[in-house]
Amino acid sequence: MRKLSLLFCLLLFINFFAQSQNASAELDSLIKKESRYKAFNWEDYPLGRYDEAVFKEESDFSKKLIGQLDKIPSEDLNKTEKISLALLKYKLQENVDFYTYKMYLNPIQADQGFHLNLNYRIHPLTSYSSAVDYLKMLKAIPYFTNSQITLIEQGLQEGISQPKIIFEGYESTYDTHIVADAESSPFYVPFKNLPGSISQERKDSLLTAAREVITDSVVPSFKKIKAFFETEYIPNTRDAIGVSAQPGGAAFYQNRIDYYTTSKEYTAQKIHNIGLSEVARIHKEMEKIIAEVGFSGSFADFFQFLRTDPQFYETSGRDLLKDARDIAKRIDAELPHFFSTLPRKTYGVKKVPDAIAPKYTGGRYSGSGSSSEPGWYLVNTYKLDSRTLYTLPALTAHEAVPGHHLQISLNQELGDSLPDFRKNFYLSAYGEGWGLYSEYLADEMGIYTTPYEKFGQLTYEMWRACRLVVDTGIHAFGWTRDQVINYMSKNTALSIHEINTETDRYIGWPGQAISYKIGELKIRELRKLAEEKLGEKFDIREFHEVVLGQGTVTLPILEELVKEYIKIKE
Repeated sequence: MRKLSLLFCLLLFINFFAQSQNASAELDSLIKKESRYKAFNWEDYPLGRYDEAVFKEESDFSKKLIGQLDKIPSEDLNKTEKISLALLKYKLQENVDFYTYKMYLNPIQADQGFHLNLNYRIHPLTSYSSAVDYLKMLKAIPYFTNSQITLIEQGLQEGISQPKIIFEGYESTYDTHIVADAESSPFYVPFKNLPGSISQERKDSLLTAAREVITDSVVPSFKKIKAFFETEYIPNTRDAIGVSAQPGGAAFYQNRIDYYTTSKEYTAQKIHNIGLSEVARIHKEMEKIIAEVGFSGSFADFFQFLRTDPQFYETSGRDLLKDARDIAKRIDAELPHFFSTLPRKTYGVKKVPDAIAPKYTGGRYSGSGSSSEPGWYLVNTYKLDSRTLYTLPALTAHEAVPGHHLQISLNQELGDSLPDFRKNFYLSAYGEGWGLYSEYLADEMGIYTTPYEKFGQLTYEMWRACRLVVDTGIHAFGWTRDQVINYMSKNTALSIHEINTETDRYIGWPGQAISYKIGELKIRELRKLAEEKLGEKFDIREFHEVVLGQGTVTLPILEELVKEYIKIKE
């Protein structure tokens, strides 16, 4: 009888192992299928192909693959595979929603969009072949421009567009590239520093080709972009600033809430209320610092003092960059105390390109999937009287380390343990939530050296709390642009210029702004839970390893990972 029981157990194990192997193999096969899928040949379209048929094909493919993924018995997968299954379905569903809600008809925002994104294509040329590829990209700009304009025109006809109010000063996004001399074009800059490994004959050929393509393709494309925006698009786009004013806009906004929070538990009203609660809490913390520095005026007076006192501003972009680098290096020295795994990839600090600086945020991280390229912490040196020094430490912690550079680079370096699609996967609730949590973490690192810098951290946190209020206000509750600006001015110490550019960003990008605070609240909630449950067993380095160890995940998955860690440690 004992032998029969052992044999039965052995057969059960063999059957379970076989099922597990089958489920893993099926998942791996579908992941590879998704990675190999191409709706067009990128060799023919270096900047991508943009027409409705392509987006429909991608949506149909994604729907079919989701159906196949649904048939995989997830209970037969290991933890990492289960996460890969959930994330691939999440990624594919966004392809379906992108087509369903016709997002391809509106590839424009206040500080980014189809033509603005071309600025990110300007990069150093490290070899002859990279120079040839760069020329191919420049030659593709006319097709890219024409196809995008065709889609935007269709959007106008269907009532899908951006409100005209966000386009004040928009001429800077294209006028920079309309030059009389090809060599003065920003797109020509990489050719001024060709590597010495290229022969002089080839260099001469490349320079001639560059001048020709900029003169014949790039400049005419930006002239067309200028004419389109100024004579056709902006005069005919909508007046209402909320996306709910568009056909199907309310349903689209809820879809964006679901996407940017990575969950189904939030409504616009719930987010609005969370925002109001957070604003009230942070306000009390700010008042403590105002009392600490001995300021005798009102809350509004203190904000005015911060916005106007020369001690809080640099007078040269070079000095602002130096300040940012100094803060970044001070944070670098603290990282080993908080993280057991650090990225191999380094990062640099440089200014935001002039062509996009006027409508750009105060700073941003720009990563690279290439092992031969660093990450970049971009600092905006445009309009220096709006770049407050007391917020620079928080900005640096968010965009560089321990924020986006650390998190994104670790994600890319997870090696063979994750499928390729997860190494460059990004979800705002996780990534931006981590960025905002990093500002809080910088306080524990001792990076805020004055009460004003601590106030800067709080004003950045307040800024993200206000986003919950104003984003929902704009897109669900009929707020005007002036209401948003007044609310932000009253509750944050951001410069008026930044408040204006940020407001236009929220108007043009429904839902994205809520991801920061929602993500940060979840990470801090989970950390508090771990600290309370584990007591002396809690290890900050271990906690961060759990949060970052599976790369980008949804907030519900993150919660599962942390609770599993707590259970194991208890």
